[in-house]
Amino acid sequence: MSKEEVLLNEDIRASEVRCVGDDGTSYGVISRDEALKIAEKQGLDLVLIAPDAKPPVCKIMDYGKFRYQQEKKQKEAKKKQKVIDVKEIKLSVKIAQNDINYKVKHALEFLEEGKHVKFRVFLKGREMATPEAGVVMLEKVWEMIKEAGNRDKEPMIEGRYVNMLVTPKKG
Repeated sequence: MSKEEVLLNEDIRASEVRCVGDDGTSYGVISRDEALKIAEKQGLDLVLIAPDAKPPVCKIMDYGKFRYQQEKKQKEAKKKQKVIDVKEIKLSVKIAQNDINYKVKHALEFLEEGKHVKFRVFLKGREMATPEAGVVMLEKVWEMIKEAGNRDKEPMIEGRYVNMLVTPKKG
């Protein structure tokens, strides 16, 4: 049985269940058949909501309506999720100052839009021997943009790249 599967009416195998009505009425511990009769009389379903409890807990409710409300809740939760957009800006150790200015201008625009910006300095050939040069480059860039954002963490060396993530300032 998967997590999504819910046992209804005759599918419930327990002989005794703790039964709760749709309106909050507690029927106590009764036989499954008795609970089914009560549900049928009200024109509702008997739904197993806590199969691991002793005895299992069942609720008398309109299952179609219940499922609809669950799906509605999930859609609402999905709407409220915020998608974080990360823009990547690539630099090199031997980049000219005017190129840095141009890339920093773009980074500032992204931060204003509320996007995260990841700066990456690519280390070529012999530059791998001195990755500190990449860290120095990112520190230089950080000085230019620190008013617009927050640095996630210090520049980090990862393989051939030196990375730094900058998040927009709140408010």
